[in-house]
Amino acid sequence: MTQSKDTAANAMWGGRFASGPDAIMTAINASIGFDQRMYAQDIAGSRAHAAMLAAQGIISDSDAKAIGEGLLTVLSEIEGGKFTFSTALEDIHLNVESRLTEIVGEAGKRLHTGRSRNDQVAVDFRLWVRDQCDAAIAGLTALMKAFLAQAEAGVDWVMPGFTHLQTAQPVTWGHHMLAYVEMFARDRSRFEDARRRMNECPLGAAALAGTSFPIDRFATAQALGFDRPTANSLDSVSDRDFALEFLSASSICAMHLSRFAEELVIWSSAQFRFVRLSDKWTTGSSIMPQKKNPDAAELLRAKLGRILGATVALFTIMKGLALTYSKDMQEDKEQTFDAADTLMLGLAAMTGMVSDMTANRDVLRAAAASGFSTATDLADWLVRRLGLPFRDAHHVTGTLVAMAEKAGIDLPDLTLAQMQSVHAGITAEVFEVLGVENSVRSRLSYGGTSPVRVAEQVARWKAALG
Repeated sequence: MTQSKDTAANAMWGGRFASGPDAIMTAINASIGFDQRMYAQDIAGSRAHAAMLAAQGIISDSDAKAIGEGLLTVLSEIEGGKFTFSTALEDIHLNVESRLTEIVGEAGKRLHTGRSRNDQVAVDFRLWVRDQCDAAIAGLTALMKAFLAQAEAGVDWVMPGFTHLQTAQPVTWGHHMLAYVEMFARDRSRFEDARRRMNECPLGAAALAGTSFPIDRFATAQALGFDRPTANSLDSVSDRDFALEFLSASSICAMHLSRFAEELVIWSSAQFRFVRLSDKWTTGSSIMPQKKNPDAAELLRAKLGRILGATVALFTIMKGLALTYSKDMQEDKEQTFDAADTLMLGLAAMTGMVSDMTANRDVLRAAAASGFSTATDLADWLVRRLGLPFRDAHHVTGTLVAMAEKAGIDLPDLTLAQMQSVHAGITAEVFEVLGVENSVRSRLSYGGTSPVRVAEQVARWKAALG
């Protein structure tokens, strides 16, 4: 006689409930529509658990062997698209266990000995998030290499540096690219740090209090690649700070992606023309044939909202939960899954755009020379050569800028006589610091934009990234 789906679900729960769940309750309660993504982690955790149970004499070796082989069959069915997921069985854990029992019989019913779905989902989710940290670290490394290649090509290319999106001082293209290498390196370190902290195994914490079976949690932790088991069973099943840390790191990383996406949107515009993006990363207009829109950058700029929203959502879910597990925590996964997908797409897209973009070197140089960008160099020269207090030098420089602006010229175009009319001590030597190339060459402080310093940083990062 064939069991109904409700009856099958009740069989998994045991004898406590006499009637099947209402359809609406089934719909709100089931998570299989999204947590099936953790099938590989669930099966890995169950195989480690079964092997440990046998090693401890809790189940027989023959049962453990049947369970291990049966779980590999389930894995093959899922990966081959031959597995039917059942909403009535609620989640990935019951779906896998139910199919395992169909395959191996009574042995499958022994798998859940010494564990609960609470610690089972905790280990599955932790394994999944750990994998996403590894993927983010790899994606960030590739992105850093793309920025580094741009930096190496343009170590001495002059471009404007901005504050308030106004021309401030000349910098080099290489220096600007390396700024993002530094940002994404910190992002990578955040994922590495989060991975280290989350690398403790909650399996064996059971429902919340541990178990009376003589399990070996150190064995399952080692089998699953964890550094150690978690030390408190209550904490093990009740916190999702590992996912919050992943989401927080993802939000910061996405913010950095968004910042450069904004620069690409600006730089590729007809008004700036700092860079060119190929047809791979742009689209046309349905009505304006001249348009070449940086849609990939614009979409990437917007995707921070999804990741940040997921972070806020999970904080909101967790903030009011007393120890230990509450069903609210089922809502942790969809947010995290979507954020991880969005982040990896963003990293791949940005790596492609950075590798693809071509800098318009002549346009960059011309823009660097505009907007009185060497005014600070003039003020510094007045301090160094004439001994003026910086505030006095600032005032003299401001007067010369106003003079040049009124004449419709830039600072280097002022005559020596014009400059001496503001301060008699100025000599022809001042023109040596007013060119943009001279300006960037003079910025020799550690971390500065001088091509010498930029080349040193390029070499450092090439050695670090391999």
